[in-house]
Amino acid sequence: MARNNLPSIAAGEGGLNRYLDEIRKFPMLEPQEEYMLAKRYQEHDDRNAAHKLVTSHLRLVAKIAMGYRGYGLPIGEVVSEGNVGLMQAVKKFEPDRGFRLATYAMWWIKAAIQEYILRSWSLVKMGTTANQKRLFFNLRRLKGKIQALDEGDLKPEHVREIATTLKVSEDEVISMNRRLSGDASLNAPIKASEGESGQWQDWLVDDHDNQEQILIEQDELDSRKALLANAMKVLNDRERRIFEARRLTEDPLTLEDLSTEFDISRERVRQIEVRAFEKVQDAVRKAALENAQALRVVEGA
Repeated sequence: MARNNLPSIAAGEGGLNRYLDEIRKFPMLEPQEEYMLAKRYQEHDDRNAAHKLVTSHLRLVAKIAMGYRGYGLPIGEVVSEGNVGLMQAVKKFEPDRGFRLATYAMWWIKAAIQEYILRSWSLVKMGTTANQKRLFFNLRRLKGKIQALDEGDLKPEHVREIATTLKVSEDEVISMNRRLSGDASLNAPIKASEGESGQWQDWLVDDHDNQEQILIEQDELDSRKALLANAMKVLNDRERRIFEARRLTEDPLTLEDLSTEFDISRERVRQIEVRAFEKVQDAVRKAALENAQALRVVEGA
């Protein structure tokens, strides 16, 4: 199951539209058909069967990937990483366990996309304060709940509701919304092939609403807070102090402040800061991979 055998999103304004048109041509599978294809792949390594399983779930990947548009990453890359997760799910899928492939695959898809986001976003880009992190990972979800996905600034009543829910200031909500507003809204109108039209979220429907609702309701903030907290355990006391003072506070200390505190040069403080940041990044990546593996084990149990 090579990635180059799957449709890809071409660069340019119409690339995503064309991709959605293309994957929509692949038929959804009935439960018995899905089971027989999975058995053929499992028992006979039938690559054609595997390809049908993958292509029939490309819409599921696209729908999940759309939920990660707010991170400012190329949607083609997000979809591609999700497709990798889907292919891994097909390889590991055991049809005799009695659940549908979509139920199993969504965890692999999500894990693959989240790993890509972790590789692509530094901890600093996620925001330097707890409030910014909470906003970064929850703003799109809350906007969807209150049906505030129009492009541009939020309405005052929506700003107040989000600020109250997340326990942040209204100014922070406005600022973060503007920061993330570069991506197209899920409510943006589209026109697909054969004269059909609608909105992104209307088009990206499939037969697995229950699984998608579970996915949407997941709390992104808690998982990333846990990742960061565990990752920082690799630092010694001095590294932790410098890392927190320089990277995780709203008003970071200067190199001069910390050089005085530790009686070392400013250059040495900078070196420790950079090394601590690298250690935390490595620890976050390892933890993300371990979490993804744990999810796979749970689903396979």
